[in-house]
Amino acid sequence: MLKEFKSIIVVFCLCAIGNTLAQERENDSIDTQVVNVVKPYTPKISDAFKVKEIPSLNDATTTTRKMIKYNIFSIPVASTFTPAKGKAATVDKAKKEALYDNFLSFGVGTYTTLLGELYLNHAINRTESVGGYISHHSSQGGIDSLVLDDKFSNTKINVNYSKKLRDYSWNVDAGYQHQVYNWYGVPQPLFNDANTSDIDPQHKYFSFEFGGEIEFDDMLLKSGKVRFRRFADDYDSGENRFVASTSFDVPVQDKTINGTVKLDYIKGNFDRNYFSPDEINYGNFTLGVMPNYQIRQDDLTLNLGVSAYYLNDTEGGKNKFFIYPKVTASYRLVNEILITYGGIEGGLIQNTYHAFASNNTFMSPTLAIIPTDQQYDAYIGLKGKLSNNMSYNIRGNYDAANNQALIKSNPVLIGETENYQQGNSFGVVYDDIKTLSVFGEINVDVNRNFTLSLKAEYFNYTTEDEAEAWNLPDFKASLFMDFQIDEHWFAGANLYYVGERMDQRFVVDPLVLSSPETMVLESYFDANAHVGYRINDRWTAYAKANNIANQDYKRWLDYPVQGIQFLAGATFKFDF
Repeated sequence: MLKEFKSIIVVFCLCAIGNTLAQERENDSIDTQVVNVVKPYTPKISDAFKVKEIPSLNDATTTTRKMIKYNIFSIPVASTFTPAKGKAATVDKAKKEALYDNFLSFGVGTYTTLLGELYLNHAINRTESVGGYISHHSSQGGIDSLVLDDKFSNTKINVNYSKKLRDYSWNVDAGYQHQVYNWYGVPQPLFNDANTSDIDPQHKYFSFEFGGEIEFDDMLLKSGKVRFRRFADDYDSGENRFVASTSFDVPVQDKTINGTVKLDYIKGNFDRNYFSPDEINYGNFTLGVMPNYQIRQDDLTLNLGVSAYYLNDTEGGKNKFFIYPKVTASYRLVNEILITYGGIEGGLIQNTYHAFASNNTFMSPTLAIIPTDQQYDAYIGLKGKLSNNMSYNIRGNYDAANNQALIKSNPVLIGETENYQQGNSFGVVYDDIKTLSVFGEINVDVNRNFTLSLKAEYFNYTTEDEAEAWNLPDFKASLFMDFQIDEHWFAGANLYYVGERMDQRFVVDPLVLSSPETMVLESYFDANAHVGYRINDRWTAYAKANNIANQDYKRWLDYPVQGIQFLAGATFKFDF
């Protein structure tokens, strides 16, 4: 019965569907026609097109990820390993050294040598400080085979004050120096104990100076300096010098021109000249302007400048202008390893009685003082680093100077009574000299406890009028070492070598005709060493040895130096 009922329902549904299709056919407007295909369709690639839509998947079937479980079968294993606890590494730190603003040093040595120094500094507040120093070095002499006294002393005193403000800072200072020396270098065997009893070789120098400096922050005017010095001796000689200078920066578009303006005035007199009682007066006024323009491009640094001077000889009534080049350049070939540099510079050098006496304390008070015209000093060199702790510098120079000052021994004036007219003093001669030199330097910083520096320079001179470049060495070399042995002990050494020099001996005797004799001063080697022990932060004991080789060399003609010398002392640091 159920099967028959299903069959009746199926028949009924088919009839209904047929009736519906019949009604839609009656409403269709498209007529049935017969289409005859004349040419069969041939598809081309160009007829194809890409379906740009992404098909959607309506898959009712869903995939479910099957969960997987992992099990580890742990088996206990006996172990005796016990890891150590971690510990942070420590860095060795140098003990911070206590700093003090003041110190006192004193020492005694052979040849009855006394050495003392006192340096003081006190900060009044955050912007002001005051300080000063006193130093003394003396010896009672005692060089063998001398017929005149050779003792000396040198005492200095200085006070200073400085102040720092918001936009600038300034400082002033004043000092006095008193020196005593002896013209002990009389020619031997021309002089002996019998004929030197009337000679009083002692002479004294006095120097007083004061000055100041001011520095500005972020201004066209960078700094300014002034200095006045009065230098005199006990033979009625005197010299006044006033120097003022200022440096500036002038912006030009995106560049800067920097330069210096310098004013130098000197006036002095000597009671007489060497051969006659006529008084010597000298004086000149110079005004110099030194502009400079710097160009930097990559590894090249170029300075283009010039130095222009106006000279007024106040005693001779003559005026003159000088213009010198001032061009320098440097180029980094290999970073800090290899740097080449060079330049050509010149200038007007002011010679003074003070400068000559500082270089040679046995000058006679009878000098002719004129400036030196250094036409040019051309140089080229290489510098850089051989390693992280070793640097070098090699340079070649060619210098040309008119009226270059040469220190030369004064002749012996038989029958004259001045204490410095016995061939035991030095004067100044001027000549046009060209100098070729080669310089080399190596600096080694093995570590913070050991440093070494070695320098050497060779000279070749060409003179215009003089037979030799008097008292100028043909070779110079030096070596400096400093060694911090441990926390308490330190040591150091200084070694000097000076090559041959030339001087002239001349005996002027009204009764005997003679001619000058060129003298060769042999090269010499001077070795000095020191050692010290830091007792604590305040006290340090030290010992020094000079001229360790005990050479009786002559720095100047007929002036032998003291032999081996020992000195011991202590230094005390303190605060107020």
